[in-house]
Amino acid sequence: MPNIILLGPPGAGKGTQAKRLEDERGMVQLSTGDMLRAARTSGTEMGKKVAEVMDRGQLVTDEIVIGLIEEKLTGEQGGGFIFDGFPRTLPQADALEALMAKVGQKLDAVIEMQVDDAALVARITGRYTCGNCGAVYHDVTKPTKVAGTCDVCGSTDMKRRADDNEDSLKTRLMEYYKKTSPLIGYYWAKGNLVSVDGLAEMDEVAAAIAKVLDKG
Repeated sequence: MPNIILLGPPGAGKGTQAKRLEDERGMVQLSTGDMLRAARTSGTEMGKKVAEVMDRGQLVTDEIVIGLIEEKLTGEQGGGFIFDGFPRTLPQADALEALMAKVGQKLDAVIEMQVDDAALVARITGRYTCGNCGAVYHDVTKPTKVAGTCDVCGSTDMKRRADDNEDSLKTRLMEYYKKTSPLIGYYWAKGNLVSVDGLAEMDEVAAAIAKVLDKG
């Protein structure tokens, strides 16, 4: 049962590939955002800590996130775990390594979804969805057949994410490179890093990731 980290900037497609791995291989995605939201309403001791911190408008500490991950690693069974959104920094990477050793597991691969920034900005800023059924479109690569009308359900309620604009995306990319890109060197030095083309077609990216997992 492989345990992997998906690394890549916002919009690289990590969530899409994690969902495929869950559906096709029974892996469990550990997304810090989802875990925090679930913990907040769980009523557990850890959940109460999360709720207190979030209610005060403060950032949840690494110790709390590691605690939530430990609960998942020791409580859930599946075809391996996918870390998405954690670690983001070198101290978090060290903490995760210590936790994996503590619970008798290991990290099998760190898959970096490489993207060209300009191409990524074009991909994300052109994206819009149907507000009714959730179908995803793109101004250039996948426009609706009839302008402003969903191909799937016929709705005219088209939406764009407020942060899917060029300025916002460049800010998010800068934050990613500043904090997270040191992890690429960190995991390369440990021999865990494998890079795939994050801008390839979804099926091609999925095949590249499958090749990494099946090799292990």
